[in-house]
Amino acid sequence: MNDRMVWIDCEMTGLSLTKDALIEVAALVTDSELNVLGDGVDIVIRPPEPALETMPDVVRQMHTSSGLLEELADGTTLADAQERVLSYVREHVKEPGKAPLCGNSVGTDRGFLARDMPDLEQYLHYRIVDVSSVKELARRWYPRAYFNSPEKNGNHRALADIRESIVELRYYREAVFVPQPGPDSDAAKAIATRHVLPPE
Repeated sequence: MNDRMVWIDCEMTGLSLTKDALIEVAALVTDSELNVLGDGVDIVIRPPEPALETMPDVVRQMHTSSGLLEELADGTTLADAQERVLSYVREHVKEPGKAPLCGNSVGTDRGFLARDMPDLEQYLHYRIVDVSSVKELARRWYPRAYFNSPEKNGNHRALADIRESIVELRYYREAVFVPQPGPDSDAAKAIATRHVLPPE
């Protein structure tokens, strides 16, 4: 069984796949217990000038206060960034198509990865582990756990955001998910019988 989880966060000049650019990507790989493997990578990418010129003010302010904007001139290329991230991922995930992409609202990140780093995106499993989905369910079903979850710094740098996502999932695992080893097989089967859709 492949228990690896690939955590990726991207910072962009905006959310549009047609006009915005990827400007930072970070990756950490964990095992199923959410232990981080290796040092990870955090790479600043130099964007094309048009993407900088059309950056919305709110995004420009965010990347200025985080310090990312001033680092862009010394950023690397998309090709180099992809190779470095993929090299780290391959070091810990030996088989392609096995490890899911993980993070917060990671569907947006996947869109930019598919466009700009297709080799990396295709190395991952098509499934994702989205911590924001767990958070939304906790808000509805376990509000005490949701409202007491760890505070986030929200500094909008890719590696810091990933670390916060991993910590957040560790919290929800302990506060919301049934303690290990969970129900035995008979109990699980009994629960499953209560959640079967009737035939149409």
